[in-house]
Amino acid sequence: MTSDSDRRRLLRLARETITAHVAGAPVPSVDLDGVCGRRGAAFVTLHARNELRGCIGHLEIDDPLGHVVPRCAIGACSHDPRFPAVVERELPDIEIELSLLGPLESIRGASDIEIGRHGLVVELGWNRGLLLPQVAVEWKWNADQFLEHTCRKAGLPRAAWKDGARLWRFEAEVFSETRLAG
Repeated sequence: MTSDSDRRRLLRLARETITAHVAGAPVPSVDLDGVCGRRGAAFVTLHARNELRGCIGHLEIDDPLGHVVPRCAIGACSHDPRFPAVVERELPDIEIELSLLGPLESIRGASDIEIGRHGLVVELGWNRGLLLPQVAVEWKWNADQFLEHTCRKAGLPRAAWKDGARLWRFEAEVFSETRLAG
């Protein structure tokens, strides 16, 4: 479990990186000590006025969080293909959420999923899709629906999880600027 002070540090790093990137300024340098030196997988999710504004992540646990979080923050604000790049006037409305991912565990199907605890990865051929644990809770999906939507995210038929797709679950530690402020 990541301490509140380490969570604040990672959120501040994401915020400072996004602010600098959007302004065209150099991104902050990062000391790879403590939590920033810990190798990890992470997703940076941006919301504006309670609507998704960008989400990009790094699935492998192979780089320090001090590199992963800024890279994903820049991706979320400027490279999510679903959205135009964030502009400076939007920055006050941007809420940052971080998801620190645990390792992937191979699963067989819906009975191996606990909604609210597990995120999913589905893969078949070149197609791969991932949904974070909080997505199923937000949309009030059951495990079958969660698998179907992860298949769709991968560009696969909804039932691909029953027809040969490889399935993984993972846990994530999810926190945001708002939830830490309270």
